Amino acid sequence: MNENLKHIFKKRAELAVIYLFLAAVAITCLFPLLWMFGSSLKTQASVFSDPSLIPARPEWRNYYLAWTKGEFGIYFLNSIFYTAIVVFGIIIVSSLAAYGFSRLKFPGNNFLFAMFLAAMMIPLPGSFVPLYVLVNNIRKVLLVLLNALSPQLAHFLPAGFVQQSNGFILNQVFPRSAYVFCMINVGLSLSIYILKTFFDKMPKELEDAARIDGCNKLGIWRHVALPLARPAIAVITIFNSLNVWNEYILAQLILSSKETMPLQRGLIVFQGMHVTDYPLLMAGMTMTAIPIIIIYLVFQKYIIKGITAGALVG
Repeated sequence: MNENLKHIFKKRAELAVIYLFLAAVAITCLFPLLWMFGSSLKTQASVFSDPSLIPARPEWRNYYLAWTKGEFGIYFLNSIFYTAIVVFGIIIVSSLAAYGFSRLKFPGNNFLFAMFLAAMMIPLPGSFVPLYVLVNNIRKVLLVLLNALSPQLAHFLPAGFVQQSNGFILNQVFPRSAYVFCMINVGLSLSIYILKTFFDKMPKELEDAARIDGCNKLGIWRHVALPLARPAIAVITIFNSLNVWNEYILAQLILSSKETMPLQRGLIVFQGMHVTDYPLLMAGMTMTAIPIIIIYLVFQKYIIKGITAGALVG
């Protein structure tokens, strides 16, 4: 009996130490966020003199000023657009590629998959240089084509309209498209690896049953593989949403106009405009952090489940 009590006491003591450690880690992670939110509700005079996390008289007007003066509306919508399009593109391309690597046998299958794995070892900034060179060369080719086509189009359309269309394509459509395709490229390697691991463990009997019902390869991918891979797709969605939402370096290289800036780059510009106005700056940073925190809290239960799903399918 005494041995059992000692064992129980030892286990509870170990759990208490673990929980205290995790609580300390959680506090160190949450405190900067709470301080940022509290500072966004203070005035410039009280941001450093008021030690309370939440002021007695919160200044909610700081969010309105940050949204209007900092033009966060444009940056916010741009980031939502980029994140949604990139994550959707990564899910479609990576799921098709992973299913092909897992189920189709063709020459160079293992070599190509090994190349994708090797790409995961390259630091992201290292891949931005060739991507930028490629985008710059494509832009030059596009400029030559537009200049060659403009005289022919001017016979059917007003010259001013042709010039405006060319400027819109070069300054709006092309930078956005180039940024989206580059970010899809950045997120493919890890996504293909996660999904291939999942598809490798997927029972082939399910595919045989789908073939009996008349499904081809694409039908099996659409109606069998994707629904079963929802936990893995949730993990891919979380990781790539965080990556796109917080990306700055590639946006700095490719995007130049205010109308195409994502939220992170807009935040840097806003910081330069209001470097001493800390409440407005903290309000802008809070608006930047809230959406991705919400996405993470909604999908966090799928992280471990999705990563280990490949071992649990069979």
